[in-house]
Amino acid sequence: MFWVRVVSFLIAFLLVQGASAATAEGKKRVRATITPAAAGIVVRGTPSKASKRATQKVPAAGRSSRNSAVAAARHKRHVAPSKVGRYARFSPRPHRMMPYEEEDPTNLSVRSAAALVIDLEQGQPVYEKNPGSVMPIASITKLMTAMVVLDAQLPLDQPITITDDDLDAMKGTRSRLPVGAVLTRRELLRLALMASENSAAAALGRSYPGGTPAFVAAMNRKAREVGTRSTYYVEPTGLSSSNVSTARDLGQIVRASYRYELIRDYSTTESYEVEIADGRERLFHNTNGLVRSGEWDIGVQKTGYISEAGRCLVMQVTIAAKPYIIVLLDAVGRYTRIADANRIKRWIEAHYAQRRRII
Repeated sequence: MFWVRVVSFLIAFLLVQGASAATAEGKKRVRATITPAAAGIVVRGTPSKASKRATQKVPAAGRSSRNSAVAAARHKRHVAPSKVGRYARFSPRPHRMMPYEEEDPTNLSVRSAAALVIDLEQGQPVYEKNPGSVMPIASITKLMTAMVVLDAQLPLDQPITITDDDLDAMKGTRSRLPVGAVLTRRELLRLALMASENSAAAALGRSYPGGTPAFVAAMNRKAREVGTRSTYYVEPTGLSSSNVSTARDLGQIVRASYRYELIRDYSTTESYEVEIADGRERLFHNTNGLVRSGEWDIGVQKTGYISEAGRCLVMQVTIAAKPYIIVLLDAVGRYTRIADANRIKRWIEAHYAQRRRII
């Protein structure tokens, strides 16, 4: 009887151990079916804790396809994007990712809000973009300021003192000409055109016979004389957004200003040094980098910027041995107007090369 109990106990013990092993093996098989769910996912670098948790989550049976899609989308967020994907998503300038074909020089597309290119030999525009839109023109105003000063035939060597009245009370911009500095009208004219000095332009208007009001009236008369229709001035610097014009009108103003030798000379001066006080000298540079580049043949030019007007640029240039006028208004970004000018130059050169091959 004793042996029968021992044998029964051993048989029961063996049966219990076998069941436990089977259960453990079953659990292993269940875990093995979970592992392939994360297979094929490549994570660059050390996985984060969130990534590890995401690889362990498995949609329960019976969930809708929508929930599965949401779970999959959450899981994908932990996958490190490639450099190209990251650049395309966060780049503040998506135009830099444009394909090369869109920069084809034979297919001109400028970024400025308004643009005009005039072939002066034909006397006709060869490219227009919003040419009749009236908008602020900022320091392009100073071309008209220079024409009015020269038309008045005032003595260019007359000394003029910079006063508090010449400081910028509208925008609060600073001038490199201190109050009390004494410069000739000639020097003020050069600095207004090449360095876009607002105090110099204000002093030119203030020292005009009748003062600034008479000067502004003369500016508007001159605008009518050169054939503009939508141009209006309220002050001589361009700091006011009420100084407005159109790309088409500015083409007329650039054409008129080119007839003045001093405007051609002063607006294209690369740098100029003046004595401001007590023998101290100050060096000024041209605001148009194309003048200093050595790659452009520029006859007359003027840049402009205030927040309401964006960045503006007008030029009379020679490209492919032909004279052109280029007007660019309301360019967003520091280098957009320069990039647009270079696009126009390449476009003209490409068309000129095509004409030569045809001939």
